[in-house]
This record gives sequence, C-alpha cells and structure tokens, in this order.
Amino acid sequence: MSIFRDREKREMPGLNTAALPDLIFTVLFFFMIVTHMRSVPLKVKYQVPAGTEITKLVKKSTVTFIYIGKADGKTRIQLNDKLATVDDVEAYVKAERQRMQPEDMKRQVVSIKADRETDMQVINEVKQALRRANAYTINYSATEKSEK
Repeated sequence: MSIFRDREKREMPGLNTAALPDLIFTVLFFFMIVTHMRSVPLKVKYQVPAGTEITKLVKKSTVTFIYIGKADGKTRIQLNDKLATVDDVEAYVKAERQRMQPEDMKRQVVSIKADRETDMQVINEVKQALRRANAYTINYSATEKSEK
C-alpha cells in the first residue's frame, strides 16, 4: 500500500515551453515565404487564354497589370482595385511609371490579363492608350496550352 501513497504525493513536472516561440516563428516564416498574397482584389472575372510560347516575367517590380473581364454583365477594365474606362489607362500607366525607381522606368512592362472572350476592339483601345502613354512593352498573360 505504501507504494501507491508515494505516487500520490508526487506532482507532475511542468511542461517546458522554452522552445515554443522558436517553433511558432519557424512556422510563421514558412507560411510567409510560401504564401502568395494578391495585392489587388479582382472585380472582373476573366478566364485566362492558353498559349504555346509562354515565358515568365523576370522582374515583377517593373510590371503594371491591367485586368479586362466581365463585371456587371459588361466587359470592364480594372486598374489596381477599381473599375475604370479606356480613358483612364493612359494616366494610370504614367502614374505607375512615376512610382518606379528611375532605372526601372525604362523597363516598364504592361501585362494585360484579359478574358479569353474579350472583344479585340477593347484590347485595341487599351493598346492605343498605352501607346499614348509611351508604354510599348506589352505582355499578354496566358496559361500554357497542354498538348493532347
């Protein structure tokens, strides 16, 4: 009987939590590195077209994105987080260029992310506005076409 009484008198040792902050910060840094945050909430819906000659953009800090897709049943243009018209594209591209570093201004790339069903008239109007803004390097976003 005395064996059982000795066990009752002992207290459970406390849990050592010294390494817990290190573990938490390691997991936090892991998720910060692997998570891609979308900086612009999409207001237009677009389905990316497929292409055969796909290349990745090298320096994303020089890229200005223009989204073209369906919103409210019409084809709309989104610049940053607001819906806009073709007339707003020129001023938007110039303002984005002014925010860049001086050495990056010459390497500005405008990436058009357009729905595959977008009329070419809208694309051509956007391209004309980009010419007026002296933005001649244009990239069209697409996914790689799978070969069947």
